[in-house]
Amino acid sequence: MIRLILSLVALALIMAAIVVAYVMATGLDALSHPSDFETEIARAVRGFAVPRAIRDRPNPVAFSPEVLADGLAHYADHCASCHGTNGDGNTEMGRGLFPKPPDMRLAATQQMTDGELFYTIEHGVRFTGMPGWSTGTESGENASWRLVHFIRHLPQLTTDDLERVETLSPRSREAIQQQIEEEQFLKGGDAPPASGHAHTGAHQ
Repeated sequence: MIRLILSLVALALIMAAIVVAYVMATGLDALSHPSDFETEIARAVRGFAVPRAIRDRPNPVAFSPEVLADGLAHYADHCASCHGTNGDGNTEMGRGLFPKPPDMRLAATQQMTDGELFYTIEHGVRFTGMPGWSTGTESGENASWRLVHFIRHLPQLTTDDLERVETLSPRSREAIQQQIEEEQFLKGGDAPPASGHAHTGAHQ
């Protein structure tokens, strides 16, 4: 019994040393990129976390152009700010997260089952910037399943799709002001100032 306790204490000390070394080596910097090892471990753990009954569940919402349009609108409103208009994750907000949002057009996302995508949308992923969007309602689940159809469509986005996502995506106060100034300039007003990025306080 004493030997078992000593072994557990030794294991705990080793794990603590690994955590401390990781923190000191990375500084917990959100701007860095996870290593290939970290990525593979995270994906494996995520796979174990999804209950089998949900992981193997097919999408109960039948595909149709209307369903795809609903999924696109949901994506534009809830997802595009981090995941990008085209799903590549290369946005200002996405680049500041750790880990970075994945390029959902690629195999790592597209090879996930419908159930895995649904579970991720509904429950989010701990220790990442991915929130859980579950409302606990049937209509909320229906919206998530429609979003799954749109995620499947990301590798085949058309120019019209991209323009629609861009139109429906929330815009910052700065972007709206920039558009107003450009419209005023086209009507004969002063030239709009060069766009730039500045932190002027809390995000609105």
